[in-house]
Amino acid sequence: MQKNLRKAPAGLAVLMLVGPALVWSSEYIGSGEVILATRTGAILGIPVLWAVMTGVFLKFWIGMSGARYTVATGEGMIDMIARVPGPKNWGVWIILVAQFITAAIAIGSLASAAGIFMAELFNISRVAGGWIIVFLAVLISWKGEFRILKIVMSILVFIVILGVSSVAVKVFPSFGELLRGFFPTVPNVPSWALEQGVSPNPWGEILPLIGWGAGGFASQVWYSYWVLGAGYGMAVKDNYGKKANEEELKSLNIEDAKTIKSWFRVVYVDASVGMIIGVFATTFFLIAGAGILGNMQIAPDSETLASELSQIFRSEWGNIGATLFIAGGLAALISTLIGQLSGWPRLLADAFRICIPAFAKFKWKTQYHIFLIFFFISNMIIVYSLGYKPVVLVKLGAILDGLLLTPLQALWVFAGLYIVQPKLFAKEVANLLKPRWYIAAGLFIAFIVFTYFCIYQIPKIF
Repeated sequence: MQKNLRKAPAGLAVLMLVGPALVWSSEYIGSGEVILATRTGAILGIPVLWAVMTGVFLKFWIGMSGARYTVATGEGMIDMIARVPGPKNWGVWIILVAQFITAAIAIGSLASAAGIFMAELFNISRVAGGWIIVFLAVLISWKGEFRILKIVMSILVFIVILGVSSVAVKVFPSFGELLRGFFPTVPNVPSWALEQGVSPNPWGEILPLIGWGAGGFASQVWYSYWVLGAGYGMAVKDNYGKKANEEELKSLNIEDAKTIKSWFRVVYVDASVGMIIGVFATTFFLIAGAGILGNMQIAPDSETLASELSQIFRSEWGNIGATLFIAGGLAALISTLIGQLSGWPRLLADAFRICIPAFAKFKWKTQYHIFLIFFFISNMIIVYSLGYKPVVLVKLGAILDGLLLTPLQALWVFAGLYIVQPKLFAKEVANLLKPRWYIAAGLFIAFIVFTYFCIYQIPKIF
């Protein structure tokens, strides 16, 4: 057996290794839940619960399958995509161009929204609030030391989720109404929302919610990085920015393959935990938005975003509750921002390393810092110039990162598992590590559904 391989625990002991999914879910519980789910619930109500399930469930198959490849080979999703058949690095070039632009907009949208929460909480300007948060988030990501801050923010986020869950339970719909929400329907935008400037096309609210469900394209890539960080299977702990050792993979025997296969169960459990957290958190925010803000006919937007969203807690616990919601919402946005500033530089560093080999001459940490500097500058500009439109920015980021590349990502992961992976191992090992049919089915359905959104619905909302 390879010396760096250890057998995965069995039974309930698997739960002790759940970790990457917690990082994954803490990264996407921010703008997607606090802002989009609450706003969509307020405008369209319970009938769009299916959109929450669709976004999270289908992306679960993409993220989990990509992580499965990482467990088997020890390399992240971007290196996997570089191996997909076709012109050299064609998929990675698409990612490099698209994600370079998308990352700046998506991170900038978070910083802008967080700036408005900061302004509401401390009575400062939104620009000052946004710039302070950008500076702190980049500094923390640069140093990589955020344990104490993470604990404080996690407590605040937990309080908000617990509070929103409590509110959601009090305004919980009837069983029949809840059940109907699981079946795809597209309700009309109510007249009161139209009067507040909401688009008459309901897909303008539904698509961003689906786009940020379980995070976007980048979140699925990052999940493979968090699995690397956990050291599952062939993944070497914190072995970022490196291709798989092909010679080592070819030398694996049946016993090694059985050991690797034991780690697949860990990934399945871990990813399922992330999916469950995503579904419940998003659902509670949507129900609370429908039951409180919908009845108050408020569609959260612009610089009044934080105060409007805080009505969820104010309705139950007064001004103290509203302040607590704003503090917790700010913590969720900052947590997501730090997560994105940890993930996107890794993704872009991998893409640049593969497409522009000269970039690989820099040490990995230097590559990471180069992109942090870029995001610091771009965030400062976006907060200053476009920060007064946080919802527009968040929705745009959700479309760009959460939908446009997702059909291709499903195809790339399918190719990685069923075409690329078998070539990296001896035949008998490849056969033992071959994914089951239902993984292919999950990826195929994700490809079909997200292709439909991209071709038929996205053009109609612009």
